[in-house]
Amino acid sequence: MSIWTRISDAVAALAKGEGLSALFENLRTPPERSVAFTIAVIALSAKMAKADGLVTKAEVTAFREIFHIAPEDEAGAARVFNLARQDVAGFEEYARRIRAMFGTETGTLCDLMEGLFRIAIADGSYHPAEDAFISRVAQIFGLSDSQFRALRTRFVPDAVPDPFSVLGVTPDTPLEEVRQAWKALVRESHPDRMMARGVPPEAVKMSERRLIDINRAWEEVSSRRVTA
Repeated sequence: MSIWTRISDAVAALAKGEGLSALFENLRTPPERSVAFTIAVIALSAKMAKADGLVTKAEVTAFREIFHIAPEDEAGAARVFNLARQDVAGFEEYARRIRAMFGTETGTLCDLMEGLFRIAIADGSYHPAEDAFISRVAQIFGLSDSQFRALRTRFVPDAVPDPFSVLGVTPDTPLEEVRQAWKALVRESHPDRMMARGVPPEAVKMSERRLIDINRAWEEVSSRRVTA
């Protein structure tokens, strides 16, 4: 059974009048959490689309690239998207329910944030309303300022590509501590670790870009220290 079939089944099980946010109460354990992760990205993307008032073709394409939606599954994905847009619950309610579902598993929450960033910048423009939206979601998720800066630096075109922010350290952090931070991030981005967090296989592919950014940041920081 594909993940999209499971998503359709979960949506169909909603009681009449229930909003999409109610699903998160019933999707707390594997393999249901991979369904919850996908629904969370769809739902928050739908709410983010309302923030800047426009859903572009590039954003739709980015979403399809993340989740590899087959033609026969597009109707189901569109249904979830539209349910989220029409739900009277605001995006903060969605974010709080998602935070409650994943608890202190910040790795999974950062995975979800990466999906939002990729969709937000897909059209080549990062709208101030999108920035405010994603920043607020990060706050509700309980991400630290350094975690949010690391994500934003990697994705937002006008953000300063600061390698220290990518690694979650400061310029005065000792090199050995920077090395340990780099190794920890590489471990967290390993596909096996991501699958263990319950994210769908499609989302694991986002780790490939993350590893490139993490390793590039480490190379830049270490080379600076050697030549200093």
